[in-house]
Amino acid sequence: MNLISVIVTTYNWPAALELCLDSLFVQHDKAFEIIIADDGSTFANQALAQVYCAKSPVPIQYVHHEDQGFRAGTIRNKAVASSQGDYLLFIDGDCVCRADFIARHRQLAEPGYFVPGNRVLLSESFTQEVIEKGILLQRKSLSYFIFLWLQRKINRISAFIKLPLGRIRKLQPKKWQKAMTCNLALWKNDFLQVNGFDELFEGWGFEDSDLVIRLIHAGIKRKEGRFAAPVLHLWHRHHDKSKQELNYQRLLERLARQDFIVATKGVSQYFHKTERSALQR
Repeated sequence: MNLISVIVTTYNWPAALELCLDSLFVQHDKAFEIIIADDGSTFANQALAQVYCAKSPVPIQYVHHEDQGFRAGTIRNKAVASSQGDYLLFIDGDCVCRADFIARHRQLAEPGYFVPGNRVLLSESFTQEVIEKGILLQRKSLSYFIFLWLQRKINRISAFIKLPLGRIRKLQPKKWQKAMTCNLALWKNDFLQVNGFDELFEGWGFEDSDLVIRLIHAGIKRKEGRFAAPVLHLWHRHHDKSKQELNYQRLLERLARQDFIVATKGVSQYFHKTERSALQR
């Protein structure tokens, strides 16, 4: 594996995106590209984010579509279609990565596996403090985070502990729960094999779980990324969950169908016909 494509999803929060990008700009491993997947930000917010992208020390692209509600799966598909790497790493634009994040995921990458990492949640008040003061969390020591945890400014400290778990990481190859696109890595060929995110999942909820379930149906196994590559997730208000139940019912139907692998409306639509033919071979 050479180039990793980091897909960063964002929507109308350039202050958080700047913190996220700052943490990517100082990664020890520089063999990656960044693709901003903008799910319909306003022109003003989009412009602010694009200006900040100019500071990137690695290749960076900006993919945007109109705001038609929560369509994270759709914009991620479009971002992947523009990617050049053979390994995909999905994070959210309100996540901060420590400086060894890319390097850790590269170490965990293995053919036939997807790797979900975990996250540390910031409190609402501390999130505001981080944004207002521009606190560079990616540069802080473990003792700093222990102090935050004691003050209840973050929800856990265990995620920062690095453990060489070896085969233990593969003990639950078919577990789909708690594999989220705020921190999820997989091979691009595996993503294309299942046709990426299914865009029938509109509105908040379970488009990432659906992807993982179809990967498992396709024979791709889970390799646990906990105790290796966490992200720090800024607090934000909940998204509109009006379609959550509909999405969950669709998810349960697919969970029961071992033969359901390929997304009904997925990433293939964003490739030219000749490229689609090559991908299907």
